[in-house]
Amino acid sequence: MSRILVTGAGGFIGSHLVKYLVAQGDWVRGVDLKYPEFSETDANDFIIGDLRNPPICRQAVDQHFDEVYQLAADMGGAGFVFTGDNDADIMHNSALINLNMIEACYRRNVRKIFYSSSACIYPEYNQMDPDNPKTSEDSAYPANPDSEYGWEKLFSEHLYISFHKNYGLDIRIARFHNIFGPEGSWNDGREKAPAAFCRKVAEAEDGGEIEMWGDGKQTRSFLYIDECLEGVRRLMDSEFMGPVNIGSEEMVTINQLAEMIMEIAGKKLTIKHVPGPLGVRGRNSDNKLIREKLGWAPNYSLKKGVEKTYPWIKGQVNQLKDNKTSFSDS
Repeated sequence: MSRILVTGAGGFIGSHLVKYLVAQGDWVRGVDLKYPEFSETDANDFIIGDLRNPPICRQAVDQHFDEVYQLAADMGGAGFVFTGDNDADIMHNSALINLNMIEACYRRNVRKIFYSSSACIYPEYNQMDPDNPKTSEDSAYPANPDSEYGWEKLFSEHLYISFHKNYGLDIRIARFHNIFGPEGSWNDGREKAPAAFCRKVAEAEDGGEIEMWGDGKQTRSFLYIDECLEGVRRLMDSEFMGPVNIGSEEMVTINQLAEMIMEIAGKKLTIKHVPGPLGVRGRNSDNKLIREKLGWAPNYSLKKGVEKTYPWIKGQVNQLKDNKTSFSDS
């Protein structure tokens, strides 16, 4: 049994990671500003605290841990990241968390640390063609991320690599590509495309209309949460430091994503294209390096993942509707 610390354990990926590790028989401490929103945490111990505050980081790392998973960040979907309204908070908050956590781990002699980076670090100039985006790990430079979120992630990659180089910390870095699944944000302004369209389709009456930012021809790939966790575990068990992409190579247009969700929901809806924040024109995971280094790559289909995610979000929509009805009747 390993003793493991997961920061960001109240968030979507972090809460799923805690469940995964505890199911393996590990002792897990979670840390976050909040408990998981949609289910009880499985963590053996949970600290509510702000990791921008160095004493909280020292409290979190108050003992030896075999592994630390640093997932805490100020993040969200396109509506949060690409408007520009949250840039200062994104840069300031996430950078502080990473600076504080790597210092606390170094002082406690925690050697093995996973850092969750993002596909948002890749240059915008390589992702203008929606049919042929370039995201091989070696294409990150010359750097030109399309958001301040991406710039902070790139800075923090270098922070962890520097602590490996200068102090011998055993670092692993993964660049996540659009992770989705049940128990993620779906209506708080931080949701990503799969959750947003699952919500819109669930809320719409058959024959109705849903809105979509842009023309819907922009491309993305989306990775179901279970495969994300599998990739993280395999990376931690390997001798490869990274950075490495953890994402799907099943690229779809946003129009195709919405149509897939409609098909699963059994609804025929019209898409109304409206102006909104978009990010890069195309993005898809390049999995050549993960196959080479880990002998594995994600292969779970987008449709299977949506088939598991849509019913959960539909249940949330119905529950919210029932609560509003009950309140109005009281």
